[in-house]
Amino acid sequence: QLVESGGGSVQRGGSLRLSCTASGFSLDVYAIGWFRQAPGKQGEVVSCISNLNNKTYYSESVKGRFAISRDNAKNTVYLQMSDLEPEDTGLYHCAAEGSYSAVVTCPTGMATRTDWGQGTQVTVSS
Repeated sequence: QLVESGGGSVQRGGSLRLSCTASGFSLDVYAIGWFRQAPGKQGEVVSCISNLNNKTYYSESVKGRFAISRDNAKNTVYLQMSDLEPEDTGLYHCAAEGSYSAVVTCPTGMATRTDWGQGTQVTVSS
């Protein structure tokens, strides 16, 4: 099970750090991705960190402002969000896909997935 936390309401230019914490399994061989949904907008994969080499991916809309990292000791992946914009408002979810032998950059199927959990809400006001 993955649990997202850390969302909140901030003003433009503010920062938040989201957490994706796993229970019941170890994240160290899992790629983790962050996906956001906003009303009236297409969902977006905003960032991923790969499983075996910690290669990172960022969408063009967040590149340079967001940073993804993992702390295997805490079984948690973080998404540090800085210089937030109203366009970053949305419900943020994390997903995992693991492999012991193959590098997975982003969990597959995030863009078409419909069975997301609770997520964590980020609201950025102008």
